[in-house]
Amino acid sequence: MSILIYLIPISFGLGAVGLGAFLWSMRSGQYQDLDGAAERVLFDDEDAPD
Repeated sequence: MSILIYLIPISFGLGAVGLGAFLWSMRSGQYQDLDGAAERVLFDDEDAPD
């Protein structure tokens, strides 16, 4: 039962790290253009070498 004294703060710490990473990715614009990359795959590059 004393192991919970260590595991609970570790789990809160990992949760805070995950939340911080998510908030950083939102602020840096990782999710701004979700459809752009999917649509760019469908079109050929006009200046691509043959």
